[in-house]
Amino acid sequence: MTINPGWPVAVALVALLLVTVLANRAVRLGLGRQSVVAGVRAAAQLTIAAAIITAVIGSIWLSALALLGMFAMAVATTCRRIGSPRAWPWATAAMAAGVVPVLTILLLSRTIPFEGIALIPVVGIILGNTMTVHTLVGRRAFAALREEQGQYEAALSLGLLPDQAIDEIIARRVPEGLIPSLDQVRTSGVVTLPGAFIGVMLGGGTAIQAATAQVLVLFAIMATQSITAGVEARLIRARRNLPDDLRASLVS
Repeated sequence: MTINPGWPVAVALVALLLVTVLANRAVRLGLGRQSVVAGVRAAAQLTIAAAIITAVIGSIWLSALALLGMFAMAVATTCRRIGSPRAWPWATAAMAAGVVPVLTILLLSRTIPFEGIALIPVVGIILGNTMTVHTLVGRRAFAALREEQGQYEAALSLGLLPDQAIDEIIARRVPEGLIPSLDQVRTSGVVTLPGAFIGVMLGGGTAIQAATAQVLVLFAIMATQSITAGVEARLIRARRNLPDDLRASLVS
């Protein structure tokens, strides 16, 4: 099964976007305009991505360059979302710590071939989920540190070191960033059929092949997110990956 661009797809997209806007107005969510902007932006970005992938997919070196560009964009996006743009080196370190070993396992085990046509979609899925967990952990941890500034100062007054005081606040927040992905893993095949599964099926693969690919991707996502969340938490405790306001307030 293939879905080719054309008038049927265009009509469906316009209709779906119209339903989104009408639903927003009906229940007064106030996100109609943002939904239209997001939809148009997604269509434009995916069209550009398709053109780039088509151009580079035949060369492993160009594919690697494209993946590096995707990684850089993921770092920039997560730093912006957590309000810590100047901490991009630490965000890079946390995300790379998760992605690199997982990708190494996939390649050394020959689970995926060392080809652009395989690397770009698989690494893209893993990278997107790594960015998401980095954002969730950062936002939850930083919000807790702002709300519980008094607890941090009290911990210091009791003789705890700054990293220990920070850990007292964020320790219960870090796992929250992993819960959405764990729920996705738990419900795969029962409540949801994730993207890799659907992609293999639409590409003409069997249901068994689709299930195998999806399980592989889910395990890879769990591994990279666990490492990234752990490294990010360590960097936050060390007061490396922090927004400017927290960097100034979390003094020893």
